[in-house]
Amino acid sequence: MSNKEIGISLITGASSGIGLATAKALQQAGYRVFGTSRRAVASTGGITMLTCDVTDEVSIKNTVAEVLKQAVRIDLLVNNAGIGLLGGAEESSTAQAQALFDVNVFGITRVTNAVLPTMRSQGKGRIVNISSVLGLIPSPYNALYAATKHAVEGYSESLDHELRTFGIRVVLVEPGLTRTSFEESLTRPDQPLAVYDSVRADMAALMRNGVNAGDAPEVVASMVLKAATDATPRRRYTAGKLAHQVSFMRRFLPECMVDKNLRKFNNLPA
Repeated sequence: MSNKEIGISLITGASSGIGLATAKALQQAGYRVFGTSRRAVASTGGITMLTCDVTDEVSIKNTVAEVLKQAVRIDLLVNNAGIGLLGGAEESSTAQAQALFDVNVFGITRVTNAVLPTMRSQGKGRIVNISSVLGLIPSPYNALYAATKHAVEGYSESLDHELRTFGIRVVLVEPGLTRTSFEESLTRPDQPLAVYDSVRADMAALMRNGVNAGDAPEVVASMVLKAATDATPRRRYTAGKLAHQVSFMRRFLPECMVDKNLRKFNNLPA
């Protein structure tokens, strides 16, 4: 490791959006960055891109082995890969719900488990899991997606307690609405019901407008960098104005007010 290089980082889902912005921020801060994408993407700007499917343990094992072959160690893991799902909860089959959890939750556990032996042997490491404000609050017509982010929150907090004695910390970054292509690539329900058509379309439009007016992915990337480098990391880092507002609301407002504000934000009848 050169004097300029402050660590070796691996970030999943780094081909676009928050992942790409984070990869660039880490590289500019002095990290040697390895990014992953499900499909082959050319390396660029000092970022080494590797093909990795977070639902495939063999793919993950090969990716980690390649990073270690090239860089010997892994100091920072950013679990960013994820997918969305917009629709009424009963509109998704169990298989579709399982596929969502397979990426958003078990993808994180697979990659984390693959990296932990190296971090333990080093006696240090930092794991940053990209959650969401929907890991803090309910989200109508995003019930299954919100459930995955609630799971990531509980997993990350618990894992942090398990790993501190090894010199490893696990922290969460919670973005709000961010200007990425996330909304365009949302999964749609595989068992749509006509009764939800109108409100589902309204929710899609609300999300589209929210994303267009949301934070730049660089806002989230800067918070990931802070979470990665703070000497004494916080448990959670909210990223962006909306995320801060939601975090405050959840912590300090009565449940009835949270419920009322949530329905108002989503244009749902009281």
